[in-house]
Amino acid sequence: MLGAIVGDIIGSTYEFLGEKRHDILLFAHGSTFTDDTVLTAAVAESLISGVEYVDMFKEFARRHPNRGYGKSFRQWMLSDNRQPYGSFGNGSAMRVSPVGWAFDTEQEVLEEAARSAAVTHDHPEGIKGAEAVALAVFLARSGADKPEIELQVATRFGYDLNRTPDEIRPRYTFDVSCQGSVPESIICFLHSESYEDAVRIAASLGGDVDTMAAISGSIAEAYYGGVPEGLASRAMRLLTPDLKDVVTRFRATKMGAPRW
Repeated sequence: MLGAIVGDIIGSTYEFLGEKRHDILLFAHGSTFTDDTVLTAAVAESLISGVEYVDMFKEFARRHPNRGYGKSFRQWMLSDNRQPYGSFGNGSAMRVSPVGWAFDTEQEVLEEAARSAAVTHDHPEGIKGAEAVALAVFLARSGADKPEIELQVATRFGYDLNRTPDEIRPRYTFDVSCQGSVPESIICFLHSESYEDAVRIAASLGGDVDTMAAISGSIAEAYYGGVPEGLASRAMRLLTPDLKDVVTRFRATKMGAPRW
């Protein structure tokens, strides 16, 4: 999950600029965590505590109210409504990475990813986006190579992953739908050479940068064996104590990683 958080923070200052550059300044002035980080932490807390996703989403979002939530989610989070609202936005995919670490079989990962998505994003594309990212994280941490990850995700979900970032970039525009950003984010990982490179490629497409860097970064973390210490430490310093606590407890519980 730290890979998603670091990607989110790095991408936060580039979200609406439309800059199609690989050589972005990491942690530019004003870099901060957004709704991607808040809801990723909410998923992790739900997995640790057993509290329902709906309660964790509302609690964490209300605790961090001004972090770039979409209009529909904001209305939902502030209401007493506990029912989903049919979204196919990429919010279901940006927050799902803890699921890919928390279970030991593909079937468990897919089922839990669908549950985490359906609380809000119960449209088939919203569920598919979450499942695809969670599966990619699971496969990456389980030792699958990139061709295997590409094959499984493309076969299961029908995503066209037979493209390159260079082919996508010229015509790509801001797109917050799962179907218009999840495949592209996975492609950024598939064509990367390191965690940092995956985040930079995601930023270079000029789309929904914080979310795409979070998705690409979440898979890259699992594949490349973690987030570089310098990036991880800097991101952790930008989190509030409650979010930092969730990251620390989740990593210790689910990943056996040392505490920060």
